[in-house]
Amino acid sequence: MSTATYTVTGMTCGHCVSSVTEEVEQITGVTGVEVDLPTGRVTVTSDAPIDDALVKDAVEEAGYELKP
Repeated sequence: MSTATYTVTGMTCGHCVSSVTEEVEQITGVTGVEVDLPTGRVTVTSDAPIDDALVKDAVEEAGYELKP
């Protein structure tokens, strides 16, 4: 199992959290997504390490930005 933490900017409400969660969960191999709205922290668990570019694309698809 692998865990990675990212910071997402632009989220302001529960709908934002749902959007990010739904997009990231669609990445092959992802087994869980936890989003902390106040900090913007997104923790992704997966069977194997996930390419950061895939997470970035999913977050952008949801309408937000992955903080470098």
